[in-house]
Amino acid sequence: ILGMFLELKFPVPWGHVAAKAWGPSEGHPVLCLHGWLDNANTFDTLIPLLPRDCYYVAMDFSGHGLSSHRPAGSPYHFLDYVSDVRRVAAALQWRRFTLMGHSMGGAVAGMFCFLYPEMVDKLILLENLGFLLAPEDTEAWLKSKRVVIDRLLSLEAKQQTPKARSPKAALQRLLEANRHLTAEGGAILLQRGATETPAGLVYNRDMRVRTQSREYFTVEQCVKLLQKIQDRVLIIVAQDGLLVPHKLDTRNHFVKALREAFESTLKEHIQLVEVPGSHFVHLNEPEVVSGIISNFLTVQNTRARL
Repeated sequence: ILGMFLELKFPVPWGHVAAKAWGPSEGHPVLCLHGWLDNANTFDTLIPLLPRDCYYVAMDFSGHGLSSHRPAGSPYHFLDYVSDVRRVAAALQWRRFTLMGHSMGGAVAGMFCFLYPEMVDKLILLENLGFLLAPEDTEAWLKSKRVVIDRLLSLEAKQQTPKARSPKAALQRLLEANRHLTAEGGAILLQRGATETPAGLVYNRDMRVRTQSREYFTVEQCVKLLQKIQDRVLIIVAQDGLLVPHKLDTRNHFVKALREAFESTLKEHIQLVEVPGSHFVHLNEPEVVSGIISNFLTVQNTRARL
């Protein structure tokens, strides 16, 4: 029964990466990657609606959910999340698998595809276009790198103990920070995203996650990289999400440019679908996307065999 899941732990040099798994372990492998500051529970409502012959593993990135925090003094580099994926794939002894990523998890999945194209047969991006796009202004790019270092040193100097909140206050804080989350969705994320202490609920996430250093691409680089992908790609964008072009301000014209590139030059193996819903549509209303994803998972990958 896909509602039932198994907790997994994979040892890493600084502790462990936690994950949860659904379905038969001999089934087609699908690795599921959550968004920034979220955790593996983001897939709790979706996976029970997907094909039952697949083996779904949803991992917590380092510093998120039930995974260990990175060692003292370490910032969170975007490529470290990609190496988390590589470590989990190695631990599971998966040579070729499907990747499904929501939001930041989609950007991690996209980068993994470019680095290890031979390991990925299909790519599913939920509310993400597979990239983190570069600020066009060099000064803005430099400032973003400086902020990473300054914030890390500032956090270390403060050495704050994580704040304890009542369950109600912890949920309220989560919903305030994520206007796209419903109360039900927030409660699901909180189950894995917080630990009960005598003083109240404490968020599990590492405070340093907020200072992560990103890997950026230009639109031209993105299109070139996507043309290298031999696997099939499904991109699901929510109409009230974060990537709908007519609702974006002018600074985000690169998202429009990317979508135009998908629709014109990369049609043969990239399927772009717009659905009603918000940034967390896969968690809030999984039935809106489950049929599209199920069809994509079950269609044979003819291109890969040519």
